[in-house]
Amino acid sequence: MGEIFRFMRNKRLFILMIGLILFIALMGFTLGRKRLTWPEKFINDAFGTAQGVLYQPVGAVADFFRDLGRLSDVYRENEQLRRTVAQYTQDQIRFNQLEAENKRLQEELDFTEQQKKMDDYRYLIAQVIGSTSNPYEKTITINLGTNDGIQPEMAVRTVDGLVGLVSKVKTFTSTVTLITDLDPNSSKGTPVSATFLGKPDSFGIIEYDDENGLLQMTKIDERDKPADGDKVITSGLGSLFPKGIMIGTVKSSQVGDFGLTFTAIIEPAAKFDHLREVFVIVVPQAGVDEP
Repeated sequence: MGEIFRFMRNKRLFILMIGLILFIALMGFTLGRKRLTWPEKFINDAFGTAQGVLYQPVGAVADFFRDLGRLSDVYRENEQLRRTVAQYTQDQIRFNQLEAENKRLQEELDFTEQQKKMDDYRYLIAQVIGSTSNPYEKTITINLGTNDGIQPEMAVRTVDGLVGLVSKVKTFTSTVTLITDLDPNSSKGTPVSATFLGKPDSFGIIEYDDENGLLQMTKIDERDKPADGDKVITSGLGSLFPKGIMIGTVKSSQVGDFGLTFTAIIEPAAKFDHLREVFVIVVPQAGVDEP
């Protein structure tokens, strides 16, 4: 009996044993029953509510980190798409530039081959590397010089038409004076003598009209009255410019000095503000073999 009383004095052990007995009795009582008592329902509902309250923040935090992972994936995909679009845009620009360059050079090649069949001139293609901003001296600089066989007073043209005349030559570069700046009264014969295409006997002198920015063909004989749309080419007579080079198209005409001649307003064929490649015309000299 003394041992039992000493055992009972241990309250913690006693309470644990009572709880264990009640738990076993409760399990045995509820085992096999399908319906729960209201205390059991209360305990289950309370436990479920507490579990739900605890689960919602945990679930929200888990969803938050999961969304962050997805957002990071979307960001990387968007970065890749932007790089792909940028590269595509750059490739498209490069393709368009190459296509335009190829088309222009092909036209120039076709032009050269065509001219070889028409005359004996040689054409040295040059890049325009500079132009003057001086309104009183309209010149351009090309990347060919004496090392390339360039000499002063060689005519220069584009695929479209006549551009000007080589005025200064250095070792690796040359200066070209545009036909809009040539002196028609020069004693060196630099004025451009012209004729109408289809009228081989016609003749005129090309000058530049500063007021309207167009060319003029003056001293046209009254028998060769120009018509709008007539093509004007170099005549090759009394001039440094070879014959047959396109100059421009007649826009209008009027009676000239004393009513004995006509003056025609010419739209230049060459585009002087878009010069990138030009041809220096090499005319064979009598008694000199071309290389």
